Amino acid sequence: MSDYTAELNIAKQAAKSAAEIIKKYQRDRNFSVDYKGKNDLVTEADVKAEKEVLSVIEKEFPDDHILAEETAGELSLPEGRTWLVDPIDGTTNFTHGFPVYCVSIALWDQKEPQMAVVLEVSGGEIFTAVAGKGAYLDGNPITVSKLTDPKDALVGTGFPYNDMSLVDNYLKFFRMLMENIRGVRRPGAASYDLCCVASGRFDGFYEYALNPWDVAAAALIVKEAGGKVSDWQGGDDWLFGERIVAGNPVMHEFLLEEISKYFEEGEIDTRHKVTG
Repeated sequence: MSDYTAELNIAKQAAKSAAEIIKKYQRDRNFSVDYKGKNDLVTEADVKAEKEVLSVIEKEFPDDHILAEETAGELSLPEGRTWLVDPIDGTTNFTHGFPVYCVSIALWDQKEPQMAVVLEVSGGEIFTAVAGKGAYLDGNPITVSKLTDPKDALVGTGFPYNDMSLVDNYLKFFRMLMENIRGVRRPGAASYDLCCVASGRFDGFYEYALNPWDVAAAALIVKEAGGKVSDWQGGDDWLFGERIVAGNPVMHEFLLEEISKYFEEGEIDTRHKVTG
């Protein structure tokens, strides 16, 4: 049985190679921008970075499946080994020069997360995890926060630009948080938000209208850091279910309970399957 050491090393190599491509485009500020949707951008850097990641993985593991943002077809997780890749999580940030965007690489085996790498390109931080072996930031162990009172919490989120039908609910929920916790932050890259939960910077995180490559790596990092991850009903359908809530045990429970008051089960549909 693999301990995924080789896979972790290859994922780190691929992420670092992609990051160099991304940083060059950011320095030059010379790249084309296309639109997959009104607020769903793709740049030359996304395409080139993804090509680099896939090249590194395919050279070492030619028989593995790959599900990557810019080349994804059917959104499904086959049996066996599947790599999930987001070459730039936070493309809008990247396009505007806002320094929060990540390379996210995960390996799932038998439909369970086994290995994860998230590299925050601007700062160079690299978050990693292997199932059962803990979570790390730049090689040092990390854990979720020890917070026990939600009033002292800092929570991350993202805004549902691709489905305006729930904006009123979302803003009401946002106001509830503002009135009951210390603060809310919206960095603009779900993988980074989740890694902030894993490292104790955030106490919790929630978002919807996400794709599997947005969360496949960072959710494992949260779990290995001692946190909890679920869909908005507290179940396991967070990879393809588009809705995720994560946090230390206290904040995960708090967010789940409050979400249930503002969003009815089944209210969020699946119209935004290939956005993000």
